Amino acid sequence: MNNKLVSILKIFSIGLSMLFLSACATTGGLDERDPWEGFNRGVYTFNETIDSIIFEPIGKVYDVLTPDIIDEGVSNFFGNLGQLAVIANDLLQFKFDQAANDTVRLFLNSTLGLFGFFDIASEGNLHSSGEDFGQTLAHWGMGPGPYIVVPFFGPATVRDATGFAIDRTVLNPIAYVDDDLTRAGLLTLNYVDFKSDILSTTDLISDAALDEYDFVKNAYFEKRANQISGKEFEDFPEK
Repeated sequence: MNNKLVSILKIFSIGLSMLFLSACATTGGLDERDPWEGFNRGVYTFNETIDSIIFEPIGKVYDVLTPDIIDEGVSNFFGNLGQLAVIANDLLQFKFDQAANDTVRLFLNSTLGLFGFFDIASEGNLHSSGEDFGQTLAHWGMGPGPYIVVPFFGPATVRDATGFAIDRTVLNPIAYVDDDLTRAGLLTLNYVDFKSDILSTTDLISDAALDEYDFVKNAYFEKRANQISGKEFEDFPEK
């Protein structure tokens, strides 16, 4: 357990260092949000190459071998685990109504939904607020910092990359699983399931964009602006 705490503290320290360094970043490119564009394009190409060689074939095999109900259930299960981080971030932002909503959602899906395998709550129009630690940092007045493409995970800002690290370590119950093999298996399954779910999005980007890098970057900023303002949660369609 001490080793886990040391690892978590290291990640947190690295995140804070990145935030500090971002204050000194210079903007040499045309897009002031993206001063590290040369580096980011290199990482974007790396991610695309790794995806096309490894993760897309694995995702396609996963889709073929996994019945739709199982595929959806696995996504629901990991989404339900993620509700613990969502609730924590609701509370850190003093959004108590959302915290109550997300707690009821977690309870329903964990019980009637069989540990989250079935998303009972969404069927009753009880959607997740989706709050994350990046949004919490924004709530407390922290600027986004420069845009950065994270290896294997994709677009972020320095603030959101730090928030992602906290959500996936400190606030992720899987990080506290004692058995290394079980923990690694769960994290791998979560990642493969995530990659298989976005295969169609990857094809759409390839078809729609002349410059995929800029398309992804602008879409990311628009999505994050909606999430941080709360608009995305408010705009859930009625079933």
